Amino acid sequence: MGKEIFVIGHRNPDTDSVASAIAYAALKRSLGEARVTAAMAGPLNPQTTWLLARLGVEAPLYLADVHPKVRDVIRRAPVTVQADAPLLNALELFHHNGIRVLPVLDDAGAPIGVIPLLKIAERSLMTGPDSLRRVTASLASLAACLEGHFLSGAPDTDPEELHLFVGAMAEGSFTAKIAGFDPKSLVVVTGDRRAIQLNSIERGVRLLVVTGGLAVDDDVVELAAARGVALLTTPLDTAATVSRARFSTPAGQLAEPLFESVRVGEPLGRLREKLLHSGESVVLVLEEDGTLAGVATKSSLFAPLPHSLILVDHNELSQSVPGAEDLEILEVIDHHKLGNAPSSNPIPFVTAPVGSTCTIVASLYDQHGVIPSQSVAALMLAGILSDTVILKSPTTTNRDRETALRLSALAGLDWEAFGAEIFAASGALSGYGSPARVVGSDFKLFSQGEVRFGVGQVEVFGFAEFHDMKGELKGALASLREKEKLDVAGLMVTDISTESTMFLMDGGQAYTRFMGYPQPEPQVFEMKGVMSRKKQLVPHLIKVLGGR
Repeated sequence: MGKEIFVIGHRNPDTDSVASAIAYAALKRSLGEARVTAAMAGPLNPQTTWLLARLGVEAPLYLADVHPKVRDVIRRAPVTVQADAPLLNALELFHHNGIRVLPVLDDAGAPIGVIPLLKIAERSLMTGPDSLRRVTASLASLAACLEGHFLSGAPDTDPEELHLFVGAMAEGSFTAKIAGFDPKSLVVVTGDRRAIQLNSIERGVRLLVVTGGLAVDDDVVELAAARGVALLTTPLDTAATVSRARFSTPAGQLAEPLFESVRVGEPLGRLREKLLHSGESVVLVLEEDGTLAGVATKSSLFAPLPHSLILVDHNELSQSVPGAEDLEILEVIDHHKLGNAPSSNPIPFVTAPVGSTCTIVASLYDQHGVIPSQSVAALMLAGILSDTVILKSPTTTNRDRETALRLSALAGLDWEAFGAEIFAASGALSGYGSPARVVGSDFKLFSQGEVRFGVGQVEVFGFAEFHDMKGELKGALASLREKEKLDVAGLMVTDISTESTMFLMDGGQAYTRFMGYPQPEPQVFEMKGVMSRKKQLVPHLIKVLGGR
């Protein structure tokens, strides 16, 4: 299964951005690429909302950001051990899986700690008589390690401090050997030495282990039960029993409780920071409920990400969905100036000096011999009419006009009437819901040298509503400039009926005398004949802000 590909336009998407994303995703799917999804990097503006409802087309997937998450790089099949499992199980897991750290889980699947391989190695290398004899284990974990079953007593699960002795000598010698130890801490391992068995029971040892699968006399079993001595029989020989008993400690007893962790929903950068700067070789990845999802190592940072992008209607990362810089960009389809970041591999980059990205996408349908559906043809037509203001904008080219005529025939729509319908349905500033939405719904960022500026644009029929909202729009523009840390922020309010613009500007007072347009009041410029942000206003601002 390949990557999920998102076809996505710029932040604060307009109709051309959304329409081109939907149309190009549909084209890619028709060409056999099933995992291609149209997406948008911001909420729909009123015009596009109306259009999609008018055509019965579902809105693209809304992606507030595409920053890779920890869940995108981990494998959800970690090697783990339960806290009550004997250390022997942990040893086998280390041996068979080539891991360096083993998470220890509680009954709910949440990690209580980790066991580093180094800790297992240190335990295996202990050689002192006292350390070889001392075992911290539960009777249950001992029985599990020794593959044994109880003839008397119960498999208690609470760990105990025990001392291990082998009854492989005469009774007198054995008695002397264990004389200095509390009988309740003794585990005696023996074969069919009846005298040792009885002696151990009489002394009240904690556990008597009979090895080799040898039969135990009934009276011995009865005496053990009567004296409260646990009696275990194992098929293992004495040597194997002693060796395994040393690794019967429950894994939870050796778990180091301090470990680095992240949640699956955290940004991948958080995992990178922990792996590179915490000093730990692994980081445990937790589900949102605290259970273990996986184990991440530095190699996890090189795992291929499951998502990639196709950018439409923009090519600058400053205008892309947040996180785009971290994903592979497969293609770019745009009609704006170039400002793209470098790619690590050659990619298809389709650009043309036309009025709408939908014009380019429509040509790609022709190139591949694919006829768009009626709704997709209508969408692309709407994208062209919206971006070229019903083919009136200075950005309009003959290619836009020819494409609009062709698409209108496929969509069964009169392009002039459809264009008028689009703008009539979305030409009211009140339809945006708030001054902030008016200012930010189609706001794009630019730069000229060290000067950063942004310009939004809305289309209206007449300026009456603009004059009523002017004070609120100024406040919203100032807030947006502060939020984006811009030197200058502007809003184009373009009247389709008179083909002119009122330009509201915040900041850049030092440049206002160079604007070259009538200024009926502070912060407002009257720009007759200006309809295009891309071809008219932004190039003019670049000259003004650059001092040319």
